[in-house]
Amino acid sequence: MKVQAKNNTNWRAVWRLIKPFWSSEQKWKAWGLLTVIIALVLGMVYINVRITNWNRDLYDSLEQKNFPVFKALLWQFTYLAFTYIVVAIYRSYLVQSLQFRWRAWMTDKYMATWLANQAYYRMEQGHIADNPDQRIAEDLRALTFNALSLVLGFISSAVTLVSFVGILWTVSGPVAFALLGKQWTIPGYMVWFAIAYAFVGSWIIWWIGKPLVKQNFDQERFEANYRFGLIRVREHAEGIAFYRGEAQERRQLGTRFEDIRRNWWDIMHTTKRLNIAVNFYGQFSIIFPLLVSSPRYFAGVISLGVVMQIASAFGQVQDALSWFINAFTTLADWKASINRLAGFNQAVEQAQRQPSDIVVERDNVSAMQIEKLDLALPDGKVLTSGLSGTINRGQRVLVSGPSGCGKSTLFRAIAGIWPYGSGAIRIPQDSKLMFVPQLSYLPIGTLRAAVAYPSDEKAYTDEAIGHYLDLCRLPHLKDSLDTAANWSKRLSPGEQQRLAFVRVLLSRPDAVFLDEASSAMDGETEDVLYSLLLQELPDAAVVSIAHRETVARYHQERWHFSRAPAAAADEPHPAAFVLSTQSL
Repeated sequence: MKVQAKNNTNWRAVWRLIKPFWSSEQKWKAWGLLTVIIALVLGMVYINVRITNWNRDLYDSLEQKNFPVFKALLWQFTYLAFTYIVVAIYRSYLVQSLQFRWRAWMTDKYMATWLANQAYYRMEQGHIADNPDQRIAEDLRALTFNALSLVLGFISSAVTLVSFVGILWTVSGPVAFALLGKQWTIPGYMVWFAIAYAFVGSWIIWWIGKPLVKQNFDQERFEANYRFGLIRVREHAEGIAFYRGEAQERRQLGTRFEDIRRNWWDIMHTTKRLNIAVNFYGQFSIIFPLLVSSPRYFAGVISLGVVMQIASAFGQVQDALSWFINAFTTLADWKASINRLAGFNQAVEQAQRQPSDIVVERDNVSAMQIEKLDLALPDGKVLTSGLSGTINRGQRVLVSGPSGCGKSTLFRAIAGIWPYGSGAIRIPQDSKLMFVPQLSYLPIGTLRAAVAYPSDEKAYTDEAIGHYLDLCRLPHLKDSLDTAANWSKRLSPGEQQRLAFVRVLLSRPDAVFLDEASSAMDGETEDVLYSLLLQELPDAAVVSIAHRETVARYHQERWHFSRAPAAAADEPHPAAFVLSTQSL
């Protein structure tokens, strides 16, 4: 079941996402950068205060036709503007630096958590969360970049408000009027107008724009699903071409894109209404202070410079009080990323603490021991029960049975990645196991790295790699060791299986588990590679799953899954299959 974070993620969940970086090993650098950035923000606010006063003096000099003062004010503006530019540039530069430091740290921790204890595998296996790639790549970027932007914007707005409220209170003065037979006086009346104006505007913007949080959340999910569908077409291009499945793929991709289109139109409609309100609010705020202060100017109470200072200070106060309005779209996007990351964390935790009664442990035993192993499916359906057996060093075991009986599941349980079932598997303390599926994973990169995987690409010499490429009938690949490519697409299934045998022979495990690892080979090549395996690794245990009976001659014992007879009514865990053993 997929984990979806609720859209009403509380602040405790937000703090849980934000806190780790700021208390990590990088906290001193992070807090130091943030302190410098805040100091630069305060410097920009201070310069704005100076420019507001300069604005008043400039218009007074124009009104009085005082050229010497006007000229001096131009020079004053030059150094104020130059200082502001320098401070703004370095503020932006340091903010970007801190944003990426935070994102890089978060990305490293999230990747480590996702990949630890096979959480990534269990999440996919149980369909716990969708598109983890998008959550790590896109949502972490949105979380870190938008969080800093919002916090610094709020600090700037708060300091601006404190700095300019006093100016606006002083220069606007009181306003007196008669109402209900009484004389009323409102001191600093422009401050109250600014507060009322911003409060009404913020409420309207919130009411119009609140659907954006869910719409942005859905848009990222739909975009990720569509990208995943496109990637699947690229990865399975040959299969689709063989089946002539283009029309079906187009329908499926069209359906996913329709989700994007429909939700995008919803976002457009919401954004249009939001923009109408925001732009009306912003444009009217330009003329509003002039309308309110002009009667006092025409009455000769205040000068033109004071009118312009009132307009400038009102704009700063109103802009500071309008932080929520100006940041609403960013807030909506940030909130959607918070919801997705909270869901991702919940999914990882669920995958990592997924209960399992299958105990896989390293022990001081001379042979691998399987004791009373029950295997089940994720839905609880029992596959097999009571499996017991021993795999000694150098033993060759062939596992056979009908499809779906649990052969590959047995391998997954031995590898420790299958949590569904019960029982115990004990492995010799220093035994090195290697599992080879039907098509082994080949990372994108050089062929050398693909052969050495999961070891470092420099783990083996060119001579050793070339030797086994020759023995495994892949001599044509020796000149391509340093060629980077998507080798899972460049090599045929048979070549990929032969390359997997090269990997086994280089790694030299104590036990190798082959799951249909030669199914794409011709019979002669299969004989050569199995003979080579026994020759090169005479002391290694070899356990194979194979449907072709020709493989049997390379094994000493058969473990065969067969359908169980009808279970008794009082059987606690009726199994679909049972295991029997016989010598070969």
